[in-house]
Amino acid sequence: MRILLQVVKSSQVEIDQKVFSKIGKGFLLLIGFQEGDNPSIIEKCLDKALSLRLFADENGKINLSLDDCQGEVMLVSQFTLYADYKKGRRPSFNTALKGEKAKSLYEYAVSYVKSKGYKVSTGVFGADMKVHLINDGPTTIMIDSEVLLG
Repeated sequence: MRILLQVVKSSQVEIDQKVFSKIGKGFLLLIGFQEGDNPSIIEKCLDKALSLRLFADENGKINLSLDDCQGEVMLVSQFTLYADYKKGRRPSFNTALKGEKAKSLYEYAVSYVKSKGYKVSTGVFGADMKVHLINDGPTTIMIDSEVLLG
């Protein structure tokens, strides 16, 4: 699993030129899956992401968590996180999990974050989406299950 975490002042997803969902201050999590990913891996990666202290405190020090700020979460499926760009100029996405398996894991991830009590907004799996964000910092962090879990 890979998560591209972006700290945002706000974010929204548009589908067919209409706002589908939006959040205020919080995390935009772009998430992708590969073969072998499972609920246990998803939980560990999401727990790490959601627990990171990435917001400034009253002294401007990056010291506060999503919980401390009552932040919101937006999850958007992003298979392109598994782009292989070693050969040529057109990336391959062969290692990205596709179809119903990926959709099922995405839905699991959404339900898991909701179960933690966060206000959660989403994209639509497989849809052509326009994701707007105001990145705060900017702060962007990649969480890769192979790095996190070894």
